[in-house]
Amino acid sequence: MNLAQELAQGIAELGLIVSDEQQQKLLDYVALLCKWNKTYNLTAIRDLQKMVSHHLLDSLAITPYLWSGRWLDVGCGAGLPGIVIAIVQPHSQITLLDSNSKKTGFVQQAVIELGLKNVIVKCVRVEDFQAVEKFDGIVSRAFTELGDFLRVTHRLLAPAGRWAAMKGFAEKELASMPEGCVVERVVTLNVPGLEAARSLVIATQKRAS
Repeated sequence: MNLAQELAQGIAELGLIVSDEQQQKLLDYVALLCKWNKTYNLTAIRDLQKMVSHHLLDSLAITPYLWSGRWLDVGCGAGLPGIVIAIVQPHSQITLLDSNSKKTGFVQQAVIELGLKNVIVKCVRVEDFQAVEKFDGIVSRAFTELGDFLRVTHRLLAPAGRWAAMKGFAEKELASMPEGCVVERVVTLNVPGLEAARSLVIATQKRAS
């Protein structure tokens, strides 16, 4: 099975509708990632087929649970899941944030080559990041432990905004929720080609009663 077939089959298994053009952009993205990875060591995964399952499908699996609006991807690394979200949700505005200049350099180049008009890339620590406007959603894939993620990004979330944290087994981290935050739901994800446990924690700020 070639990469395009593997991606299309995985998208079908996830029950998603992703246009041919969007699927091609996703494949172009992993081709760029594979090319740059040889020099910049952006991801431990070297195999293109594994990138489809471990990066593309893993990121796509969360998209049915996301909402449109202004998104911040904290600790975006090589652009995951932010670039994938930007490709399949073109009406959302995505800010990709990472303090590693090699990674944000790659992400900026990928954004240009893929023609993504809905993405801004920032090379800065989240603690030092100043947002002009707060975000409707804040997502992370491999940033930090759940409680720390919520604490360090709380000031960047709009009053009605929510967090979306990608995790393995999420249960052990739920006890560390900071004061003023509450878990809305934990979604168990079944990612085609990925045997590891995956889940998505949706959290929100407690509303004043």
